[in-house]
Amino acid sequence: MDDFFSHISNAFHLPLKNPVLIFSLILFIILLSPILLRRLRIPAIIGLIISGVVIGPKGFNLIGEKLMESDGAMKLFATIGLLYIMFMAGLELDMNEFRKYRNKSFTFGFLTFIVPITLGFPICYYGLKLDFTASLLTASMFATHTLVAYPIVSKYGITKRPAVAISIGGTILTDTAVLIILAVISSSANGNLDLDFWVRLISSLTIFSIIMFIFIPRIARWFFGKLESEKTSHYIFVLSIICFAAFLAEMAGVEHIIGAFVAGLVLNKLIPHSSALMNRIEFIGNAIFIPFFLISVGMVVDVKVLFHGYWALIIAGVLTTFAIFSKWLAALLMQLIFRMTSSERQIIFGLSTAHAAATLAIIMVGFQKEILSIEIVNGTIILILITCMVASFVTENAGRKLLIETRDDELLHAPQKRSQHLLVATNELRGNENLLDLSMLITDKTVTNPISVVSVLANDQEAEKRIRASRNHMEEITRHYSSGEIVVNAIATIDHNLSSGIARTSKELAADIVILNDSHKMNLLLRIVGDDRDHLLDVCPKTVFFCQLDRSFAEKKRIILICPPFADLENSFASWLERILRLTKELRLELVIFAQEPTFEKIRLYFDYRKTSADMEHKNIVELDDFFLQNFKIERTDLLIMCSSRPGSVSWSINIDHFLPKIEKAFEQNDKIVIYPSQEVTENVFSTYDDISAEAISKGVETIQKIGKEVGSIFKK
Repeated sequence: MDDFFSHISNAFHLPLKNPVLIFSLILFIILLSPILLRRLRIPAIIGLIISGVVIGPKGFNLIGEKLMESDGAMKLFATIGLLYIMFMAGLELDMNEFRKYRNKSFTFGFLTFIVPITLGFPICYYGLKLDFTASLLTASMFATHTLVAYPIVSKYGITKRPAVAISIGGTILTDTAVLIILAVISSSANGNLDLDFWVRLISSLTIFSIIMFIFIPRIARWFFGKLESEKTSHYIFVLSIICFAAFLAEMAGVEHIIGAFVAGLVLNKLIPHSSALMNRIEFIGNAIFIPFFLISVGMVVDVKVLFHGYWALIIAGVLTTFAIFSKWLAALLMQLIFRMTSSERQIIFGLSTAHAAATLAIIMVGFQKEILSIEIVNGTIILILITCMVASFVTENAGRKLLIETRDDELLHAPQKRSQHLLVATNELRGNENLLDLSMLITDKTVTNPISVVSVLANDQEAEKRIRASRNHMEEITRHYSSGEIVVNAIATIDHNLSSGIARTSKELAADIVILNDSHKMNLLLRIVGDDRDHLLDVCPKTVFFCQLDRSFAEKKRIILICPPFADLENSFASWLERILRLTKELRLELVIFAQEPTFEKIRLYFDYRKTSADMEHKNIVELDDFFLQNFKIERTDLLIMCSSRPGSVSWSINIDHFLPKIEKAFEQNDKIVIYPSQEVTENVFSTYDDISAEAISKGVETIQKIGKEVGSIFKK
C-alpha cells in the first residue's frame, strides 16, 4: 500500500515529469483558460499567456525548465506554433486590396515603420540604457502591429473604406520590413556586419527566394491538382512546406519565422480563404500549435521582476506609452499628407496600434538569442494587453463616427431576392397562427423557397419519438401556409441546446431573418429556445423578430415603428425594413415612425425607391426616452414595432436596455415585435485567430459605457 501511495506521490512531484500528464495539463489549460477568463473580459491571447506564467518554472513550477530547453517537447510545439502564426500572417494578407491603394499603402507602411524606429531607438538607447542591437530590435518591435480590431470594422461593414484598406496594406509592408531587420540582427548576433557577411546574406537570400517563389508554387500547384481528393495529404503538404521553408531560412542565415512568413505569401493564392484546407489549417493551428506557443511565452515571464524595484515597471510603462504614441503620430502624418478626416485617421490608428502575434514572435526571438532581457519580455506582455484595449476603444468609436459622417452618401437598396429567406421557429400550429400569418405578410411571394419552419427538439432518449410526433404538427403548419399559396420547407431537428439548434439551422438554410413567438401568455420562448432572449442573440447573429401577437391582424389600426439613433447605419437595416414595408403595404395601415430626422429620411427615401405609397407620419425623437415625452396616444389596436440592437453594434447604447422594459410594461396590452438587426461579420479575413480576437475587449467597452451611464445618472439626480 505504501508503494502505491509512493508511486502516486512521485507521479505528481513538482515539476511534473510524466509526458502524458504534462500534455493533459496543457490541453486542459487550452480548453478551460479562454472559457474562464472570457467571463472576466480578458482576451484569450492574454489568458493563455497568464496560464503559462502560473504553471511555468517562474510560477508554481508545474512544468520545469528542462521541457523548455532546445530538445524539450514543449519547445518543439511552441516553435511550430510560432511558425504557424507567421505562416497565417502571410497566408491571410489580401493582396488585391493592397494593389488597389498601393500608393497610400506604401506611404503609410513607410510611416508606421520609420516613425516608431526613428523615435524609438533613442528612447531605448538613451532612456532605457539598452545596447545598440537591443535598442534597434525593441524599436522595430514598436513598428509591428496586428489587426486585432479588424472584426470591429468588419461588423460595421466598412472594410472596403480606403482607411481600412490602407491599414491592411501598411501591415504587409511594415511587418515585412521589421522581419528583414530581425534577419540582419539575428544573423549578426555572433559576428560583425562586414562585407563578407552581406555577400553571404544576399546570396543565400537570393537562393532562398528562388526556391520559395519559383519552385515551391509550381510544386504546390501540381500537388494540389494531382491529389485533389486527398484532403488529408493537402494539410500534411502545407505543414511540410512551413517547416521546410523555416529550415531554408535558417540555412540562408535568417530567422526561421521569416521562412514561415514567406511560405504564407507563396501559398496565398493557392489556398482559398473559404476552402476546406484553409479551415483545417486554422482549426489545428488555433486548437493546438498557437496555444502551445502562447503558453510557452508565459512560462518565460518572471512576474517577480515587476515587484523588484521600479525599473521593471518603468520599462513596461515606457514601452507601452511610446508604442501607442508612435502609431498615433504615423496616423496623424498620414492624415496631413492625404487630407483625410479625423475619423479616417482614428480608423488607421485603431487598426495599427494593437501589438500581438508578430510582436510576440520578434520579442521571443530576441530573448532566445539573449539580445533582450526578461524585463523587456515582461514589458511587452503588458504592452500587448494595453494596446489591444486601446485599439478596440479607438476603432469602435471611429467606426461609428465614420458611418455617421457618410450616412448620406449611400442610398439604401432592396435586398436581393436570393438572399431573402425567412426562418420561423415553432413547434406547433396551435397558438402560433398569428406568427405564421405575419411570416406570410412580410414575405415576397416571388421568392423561390421563401419560408422554412423549424421545430427544434431536445436531443435525449425521447428524441426519435418526438421527431415522429412533430410530423403531425409540421403537416398542420404546412396546410396553414398552403391557404396562402406559399410552399414552405418544414424541418424537425434535434440539438442539445435549443438556441443553438435555431442558430445552426438558420446558417444551414442561409436565412436572413428568424422570427419566433415571444408571447407572455404562451411563454413559448422558453419552450422553443430553452432560455432567454440574450442567449439566442449570442448564438444567432441573424436578424431576429421576437413577436408578441395575441390579436388578429384584422384588429390593427396603425403600425408604430420606434427606431434608436443610428439604426439606419446597421448593415441589415434594409433587410428588416423591407419586411416592415411589406407588412404596411399588405395591411394598408398608417405607419407612424418615431426616429431621428436622418433615420426617417432614409426610410422615406427607401419607400420612394420601392415605389410604395404609404401613409407615413414622423415623430422626431433625439433619444429613445423622448418617445414618452411625445403628446401621442397609443391605442390598444396599435402594433408596436421596436428596433433594438445588440451590444457592440453601431446603434447600441445603454438607453436601449432601459427603454425596452419600459415599453413592455407601459403597453402590456398591445401586440409587439422587437427586432434585433443582424450582426453577421462578413469578409473577416483577419479574425480567424481565436487567440487575438477583440471580442472580449469590446465587451469591456460596453461595461465601461454602462458604468459611465450609471455615474452620470447619479449626478443628474
